[in-house]
Amino acid sequence: MQLSQIQDGEDPVLAMLKATFGYSQFRPLQENIVRTILSGEDAFVLLPTGGGKSLCYQLPALLMDSMTVVVSPLIALMKDQVDAMTTLGVAATFINSSLASAEISQRQTAVARGEIKLLYVAPERLVTPAFMQLLSATGVSLFAIDEAHCVSEWGHDFRPEYRELRQLRARFPNATYAALTATATPKVQSDIRTQLGLGNAASFQGSFNRGNLYYEVREKQRAFDQIVAYIRQHRDASGIIYCHSRASVESVAERLRTNGIRAAAYHGGMDGSDRQHAQEAFVRDDVQVVVATIAFGMGIDKPDVRFVFHYDMPKNLEGFYQESGRAGRDGDPADCILFYSYGDVAKHRHFIDEKPTPALRNAALSQLQQMADWAESPTCRRVALLNYFDEDFAGQDGRCCDACDAAPTEREDYSVPAQMFLSCIKRTGERFGATYVIDVLRGSQAERIVRFGHDRLSTWGIGKDRPKEEWQYLSRALIRAGHVLQDENDYNALKITQRGYDVLFKGEHIVLPKAPVRTRSSSRGEAAADDSTAHPDLFQNLRVLRKQLADDRGVPPYVVFPDTTLRQLAARLPQTPADMLRITGVGQRKLQEFGGEFLVAIRSFVGETGATAVSATSEAPVQRIQRSLSMTAASTLELIHDGMTVEAAARERGLALTTVEGHVEEAIESGALTSIESLVANDRRATIEAAIGKVGDELLRPIMDELGDGFTFADIRFVRAARRATS
Repeated sequence: MQLSQIQDGEDPVLAMLKATFGYSQFRPLQENIVRTILSGEDAFVLLPTGGGKSLCYQLPALLMDSMTVVVSPLIALMKDQVDAMTTLGVAATFINSSLASAEISQRQTAVARGEIKLLYVAPERLVTPAFMQLLSATGVSLFAIDEAHCVSEWGHDFRPEYRELRQLRARFPNATYAALTATATPKVQSDIRTQLGLGNAASFQGSFNRGNLYYEVREKQRAFDQIVAYIRQHRDASGIIYCHSRASVESVAERLRTNGIRAAAYHGGMDGSDRQHAQEAFVRDDVQVVVATIAFGMGIDKPDVRFVFHYDMPKNLEGFYQESGRAGRDGDPADCILFYSYGDVAKHRHFIDEKPTPALRNAALSQLQQMADWAESPTCRRVALLNYFDEDFAGQDGRCCDACDAAPTEREDYSVPAQMFLSCIKRTGERFGATYVIDVLRGSQAERIVRFGHDRLSTWGIGKDRPKEEWQYLSRALIRAGHVLQDENDYNALKITQRGYDVLFKGEHIVLPKAPVRTRSSSRGEAAADDSTAHPDLFQNLRVLRKQLADDRGVPPYVVFPDTTLRQLAARLPQTPADMLRITGVGQRKLQEFGGEFLVAIRSFVGETGATAVSATSEAPVQRIQRSLSMTAASTLELIHDGMTVEAAARERGLALTTVEGHVEEAIESGALTSIESLVANDRRATIEAAIGKVGDELLRPIMDELGDGFTFADIRFVRAARRATS
């Protein structure tokens, strides 16, 4: 759309938003940012990934007199965004080292002629004298400094070349400046303002909360098998797997391919053309998964990444936030899953020890401890993550994280098992790690235990009534609270501290949230397997059509239409061009280029199936959440279905009764076990439900107090789960 096409009295901002981008309304803060920039005022913009930062400078660029220059650190970002903008009919280009000299010369000539509205360039090229002279002759209305956290040495991705951008203001005093980033602590924000001369800039800060992301931490046990199982349940979902080392990247990618999964590797040791090929294969849906080091991801515009795995633990929370945030940029649900082991912490500490100064080592250790505490904490992961950015979290509707799913509302006195654990450490000579100590407690007859004679200790086998996961939970809690130290110089052997001796000999109590029962082995599916998607067969047909059109043009599929647009098309079944323009993401340009073929596909589907449209008002919100049982709970459920009592199932499986009761509760609440009459008689159930009606179901103790004698906590848990399953 050209400025000349805007009708008298029509708001040019809203007109351009709809005609070019296909949106009838802005996301939070976008409109204020756009109008601030158009008024000539500088802006400091902190919006989370998926918050729509790019539109905040792309839309003003179309309404300003001169060119907009976007400073970007990554070639991939430039190409992706230029592909998207040229598809919309915008005169956009990039100039970077991926181009031959003749192509660079042609693009610079187009800039000099005033043919370009939106120019992407790296900071090191921008500040060269020749390039500054080119821009001075052409004129620049707006400098948009993307990934602005790179300017700060306090940030997680400092790039010294960004510091040179401070000279722009002296050379272009009449231009408007906007700095944009998705993540920055208060200290980094202050540094960005100082370095870029944005002390008087209008400030816009969205919430760091990405409500569509589900955070989960899993024990790093058979991690690869868990990943394969997840991907096979989400065959059409795109995802990223982050690994710490190049060797791990290559190994995991090759093993995935061996398992029939389309996967590409990406790391800094690869040839540049190989990296580019892997990235393009991912954004164009030619591969399902990219396995990468942290070299991959910043600036990737692919909006429909449905999962991000961290095969190895990141070294700080800010890095984890950035990397996990590459999931779900389209606002639809996505999973962020971290595999955690203390071994990863020890590896990071080894590298930290090699840092040159005490200050750098201390800072890195502090960040690492924050990351480890986050992974080990049984409390809400979103609360802790947002606290890192000085943001409070008041809760949200829908699912949040695995800790909230486990939601231990009860606290338990772990003093006796803690004494058992500490005593076993002492009796085995403080020479072994947690796994060995737990094996002794649980009565293992492993060759090593027998050889050392530890099967004859008084602590051997005294903890066999508790599952290994519960002992692991307790060991992490004791380490985190300082009762036990892991000596990384002695193969992570456990050493008892003075606080630990106070538990052993002075009666200090250990009270913790009840060990959480993980309830989730698989999570949100992508749209193809989603029952809430209206006309899912049509949705798949449209995805195939989108891929064909994208391949013909050499662009990623989401440049044609994102999944959110396809989902609306599949629900509302537009029959005319005017109908299509009412769909979010369909503007005049895309209607002209793609509308005809999509309308043919939709009309054909309606003619063959007789499908009817779902109205915009009745269209169901996309939840795409599949509650499924953990493997251990499913094993218990099989025994219950075979007619075993809960007590008999516990004996059969060699697990604590409370653990098996947790499995049953999980099965009831997930809907896998629909009848509880064999567990709680109907008259007792009615009494419990009446008590819950009086005192609520958040805490078990008030319900028990209301009931009085004759009931068990298991009765209450089963009835509560049944109520929640149907609510």
